[in-house]
Amino acid sequence: MSTSSAAAGTGLSFLKGHGTQNDFVIIPDPEGLLDIGPAAVARLCDRRAGIGGDGLLRVVRSAADPAAAAQAGQAEWFMDYRNSDGSIGEMCGNGVRVFARYLVQARLAEPGALAVATRAGVRQVVVAEDAADGTPGEVTVDMGRALLPGPDGIEVTVGARSWPARNVNMGNPHAVAFVADLGHAGDLLSAPLTSPEGVYPEGVNVEFVVDRGPKHVAMRVHERGSGETRSCGTGACAVAVAAARRDGLDPAVTGEPVTYTVDVPGGRLVITEHPDGRVEKTGPAEIVATGTIDPTWLGGLLA
Repeated sequence: MSTSSAAAGTGLSFLKGHGTQNDFVIIPDPEGLLDIGPAAVARLCDRRAGIGGDGLLRVVRSAADPAAAAQAGQAEWFMDYRNSDGSIGEMCGNGVRVFARYLVQARLAEPGALAVATRAGVRQVVVAEDAADGTPGEVTVDMGRALLPGPDGIEVTVGARSWPARNVNMGNPHAVAFVADLGHAGDLLSAPLTSPEGVYPEGVNVEFVVDRGPKHVAMRVHERGSGETRSCGTGACAVAVAAARRDGLDPAVTGEPVTYTVDVPGGRLVITEHPDGRVEKTGPAEIVATGTIDPTWLGGLLA
């Protein structure tokens, strides 16, 4: 079966979900039968001509996808993440929370601990039980270890303003800049400039950060391939790690975990860095809609 044959039949099932308003089109494809190319992803994520989303999550068994087959022994499910322009993303911190929420809601996994395969490696996730009133429990993700590679001297520029930036890698690249006012980031429709030239050959997510209080910051982000989004999970982790180092805190040195609250336009995330380097992120994730894409529209999309 291909996406074209699905279009000729009953159409393609989808869901819509978000984590702190970072929203995603979810396509269940357990057996890896669908071939959704970049153009199709971009159309599905189009907010006027499609369903709309910051990205697309294809839900597929790890063993059924060559990109994750090597991880099948560790995680049954693979999050095939695509940015809204159709480009492949290694990891999406909010996306993996929404992905895990879907697995539990669809009864493909139980609440509690589960593993999710991604292009940045296997991520351990804990989905809390729902509250008595039905409010979905928060989702905690082990985001792996942050890397703080060189070079020094990275700068981010928007218009006439430039700021020094910290290079942080959370399975995908981030440039974290501390600013006086989040408005200085501009509209973030186009990617901020980074220097030196060529430091991010595959593009970069750029975070602009202000202080709100002790171990409490707020951020805006330009995500490569998507523009400004309401939240970025890996970006929030990168921001917390960069803020800790700026504040002279390093759990590997002190032996004590460090927790930062990170406000994003779409809500609030809590980030904890542990002495062994693991970074955990906790926040909400919700599935808000289910449906079927019109077969005629889908067929034309993939023709």
